[in-house]
Amino acid sequence: MKTILALTLTCGLVAGYPSVTLAQTEVTDALKAPAADLHPYQDIIDQARALDAIETLIVARDGEVVVEEGFHGHTTTETTNIKSASKSIVSALVGIAIGKGILDGVDQKIAPILKDKLPEDPDPRLEEITIGHLLSMQAGIGPTSGANYGRWIASRDWVAAALAQPFEDEPGGGMLYSTGSTHLLSAILTRKGGKPTLELAREWLKPVTGFRIGHWQRDRQGIYMGGNQMAMSPRSMLAFGELYRNRGKAGDVQVVPEAWVEQSWTPRTRSIRNGDQYGYSWFITEMEGQPVYYAWGFGGQMIYIAPEEELTVVMTSDESRPSASNGYLGKLHKLMGNIVSAMASETGSATEEKKNPAEKN
Repeated sequence: MKTILALTLTCGLVAGYPSVTLAQTEVTDALKAPAADLHPYQDIIDQARALDAIETLIVARDGEVVVEEGFHGHTTTETTNIKSASKSIVSALVGIAIGKGILDGVDQKIAPILKDKLPEDPDPRLEEITIGHLLSMQAGIGPTSGANYGRWIASRDWVAAALAQPFEDEPGGGMLYSTGSTHLLSAILTRKGGKPTLELAREWLKPVTGFRIGHWQRDRQGIYMGGNQMAMSPRSMLAFGELYRNRGKAGDVQVVPEAWVEQSWTPRTRSIRNGDQYGYSWFITEMEGQPVYYAWGFGGQMIYIAPEEELTVVMTSDESRPSASNGYLGKLHKLMGNIVSAMASETGSATEEKKNPAEKN
């Protein structure tokens, strides 16, 4: 080997090329090293990079970030429209408002709060809709999402227009996914909280280190849009996910009532989009035999929480492309499942090592 190296160096000198030192050779060898040697979770990063719409990935375990990657020119500090993942944030604000006594609870009827926004000849069933129905998408009124979204946001009054939708089911019936329902919650928070929803969010979630809402669209009456058009960075999404993973605590401060986290993660209906269960603005599923709770925004804006593995995972994607109809959500779920599996394997290995410690010389 020494002879070959000497010949290589000599040939370089004879040919008139700059000489190569051993240190430079070692650097070159390091660059040629297998990707797995460069990052302990390189396989996960490579799987994410293979998804053409993904923009960022953050994986945190027990509060420690173990993967933080941007793809296709994106970074984890730039803001993005988190779309319907914002519904989970509005749900947190509702839980805080209930904890503070500003709202009576999930069984509180919404009609008395929004009385001036009801239609002139209201359907009697509007009197039966509760805050809980809005949170679980079981209000019964026709959805303003999907094909109806454009017409709804073109209306002069989003709150009144949402309440004027014809009933498609009874209150408490099947899931009718509707951004209008979450917007009604934003209007209720504004009226009962005495401040715009964004102000309430900044005040109530202030103890959450790293959490920040950037731009947030408002309707013509100044109500911040419940359930869409909210700008946040992936790092801020992670901070919110960690709040829920820690059962509503930020450090020593109980920001969201612990009981509210439990209520939010209790199945109440089933999603018509992908069959997963749905609580209070959180989707509920199982991956690798473990419960996983997630916030989901159009295009693939995701906050996943796997409590048993102490995992919080954020994924953001191209907001202009769908994620349900084209199978992309399934790919994100598969990536998350692989992350859970990798972490579970590590937990198993660590447990086994504790049971059978290697002999030390």
